Amino acid sequence: MPDNITLLRGLEPAATEQEIYAAALQYVRTVGGVSGLSTATKAAVDKAVTAIASATTQLLADLSSAPAPSAAQSTLRD
Repeated sequence: MPDNITLLRGLEPAATEQEIYAAALQYVRTVGGVSGLSTATKAAVDKAVTAIASATTQLLADLSSAPAPSAAQSTLRD
């Protein structure tokens, strides 16, 4: 896993919708090799980000809480 992936589980306060969306977008752009959004890629990227953000939200809700991530892992909140 790349070092720049942010751990969202265990954050206090809990990860926001914006943080989850940003993580999903980062994932889609990395996996899809998409650096910018063109008309041709926007619909596919938006669909994937929505699905991944939804799955991430459900995953975080289903997992028991964990200790807060270290400062190095909380890059979205810097």
